Amino acid sequence: MGDYYGMRMINERFCRLARSVFLPMLRLQPRISSFPPEIKTFSDYTDQVENFVSLTTSRIEALRGSQMLVIPPDFVSMLTNSYYGGDISALQVARTEFTGTEQRVIELVSNGLNEQLELAWRDLMPIHFELQAREENLSFASFADADDMVINCSFMVQLPDTDPANFDVIYPLQTLKPIAAQLRSRMHSDLMEEDMTWREKLEQAVLQVPLDVTAILAEPQLPLGRIGQVAAGDVVPVAMTPAPKLIVEGRPLFDADLGEASGKSALNLTRRLAETTS
Repeated sequence: MGDYYGMRMINERFCRLARSVFLPMLRLQPRISSFPPEIKTFSDYTDQVENFVSLTTSRIEALRGSQMLVIPPDFVSMLTNSYYGGDISALQVARTEFTGTEQRVIELVSNGLNEQLELAWRDLMPIHFELQAREENLSFASFADADDMVINCSFMVQLPDTDPANFDVIYPLQTLKPIAAQLRSRMHSDLMEEDMTWREKLEQAVLQVPLDVTAILAEPQLPLGRIGQVAAGDVVPVAMTPAPKLIVEGRPLFDADLGEASGKSALNLTRRLAETTS
C-alpha cells in the first residue's frame, strides 16, 4: 500500500461528517480525530481488543469485499445513557451482551457512520455499505482469517468532562488492493459542500452580522414657516401611527401594534410584509 495518503484524506473528511451522527445521543457534535491507518494481521488486531465489543460487518459490493465497524461496549453504554437523558460520563461494563436498548443505539450509530463514510469515499469512488451481520464477540466474527492483513482506521471522539472515546473501521487489505494506486495518490476534493465545519463557521459568521432595526412611530408634518419658529420648550403635536412598521436596513418587514413587555415599550409583530424588489 505504501503511503496511503488517500485513505488518510478519506478518514479526515469522515471525521468532519461523522460529528452529526452523535448529536442525537450526546446533544452536541463532538470533535473527532483520526489516527494514521495501520496495517497488521487480523490476529494482532483482535489481541489488542476485548472480545466483548459491538461488531457491524458490511459488504462493499463495488470492491467485492467487506468492512467492519468496531465500537467498545463502554462507548455504547455512554451513548445509550446520554441518549435517554443521562450524563455523558464513562460507564464500566462487566457483561457479555448488550441490552435491547443498546442494540437499537448501535443500529442508529452504525447506520449513521456508514452513511457518512460513503460520503467520505465519494471523491475516490462511489461505494455502498450493505449490512451483513452484527456480533458482540470477536471470536465469532467471520470477517477475516487470523493471518489475513487488515487496515485499521482508528478514530477518537472528544467528550466534555470525561475521557475520549474511540471506535475503529477495519478493511481487509485484499479488499483495497485493487485501488491501491488511487489510495496512494493525493486527492483534492471538489465536494466542498460536504465540509460541515466550513459550512457551520460560515453560517455562524453570517448570523453575527449586525443589522439596524427601526420602527417609525409617527411622521408629523409642519409648515416651513412653523419650523423656522420652533424653539426649545415648544410642543409639537404628534399623531401616533396606528400600525407602525418594523424596518430592517431600510426595508419594511412587518406590520406591528404598539404594546408593552416587562415594563418597556414594545412592538407586537402582526403581519409579515411581502418582499418587494427595487
